[in-house]
Amino acid sequence: MEMKKHLLAKGTRFETSYFVIHGKSKGKTMMITAGVHGNEIASILAAERLVGLLEKNRLRIEKGTLIVVPLVNRQAYKLRIRGNPDLNRTFPRSDKDKASHRLSVELFQLAKQYRPSWYVDLHEANGLSNINPQRLGQTLIADPKSAAIPAIKRIVAHLNRPIVQKSRRFTVRLQNLLGSGRHAAYHLLKANAVTVETCWSLPMSTRVSFQMKILNDILAEANLINTKA
Repeated sequence: MEMKKHLLAKGTRFETSYFVIHGKSKGKTMMITAGVHGNEIASILAAERLVGLLEKNRLRIEKGTLIVVPLVNRQAYKLRIRGNPDLNRTFPRSDKDKASHRLSVELFQLAKQYRPSWYVDLHEANGLSNINPQRLGQTLIADPKSAAIPAIKRIVAHLNRPIVQKSRRFTVRLQNLLGSGRHAAYHLLKANAVTVETCWSLPMSTRVSFQMKILNDILAEANLINTKA
């Protein structure tokens, strides 16, 4: 396994790190982003933990390539705010459209460079979707007709088995969100694009744990890691 650190938006006030990890054999490419919104802390901690496990060789990418951007929006993170403008509304909406923020321009260019089979965007949200279907907390979201739907249904079923409290269980949500990274990755790059949303009202350690389990399951679905080890 080969792992290298790079800089996104290098030399600008938006500069942030990303990591490219190549497995020992060919396979699918996955891109993971977190911290698109600066106040969604568990997503950032999970992505940073994933990078740490890879750096310490406690997790190995066996096949394919993984790109991780653990903290996309450092400016918003410093202020612990969602971000203004909302970065997840600034990605291109069609082939004729362009990203409208320096970070979304750089992030989408990175995605275009690697053409990932999977694009996973880690987030957090208010409310529990099992109590109120209008809320996004504890959901895995894909665009309607996405080829990722069967996989995320399997992942949600696996996640929910040990969760005793029904309110904390995950649901699958199918929706378009124009201007989001997921929508751009799915419609313009034909990726299996997924948004992960844990619920802010849960303890931080619980949220990070859920995010890590989801990442592990998605990496397994894409055959980037060896689940038999």
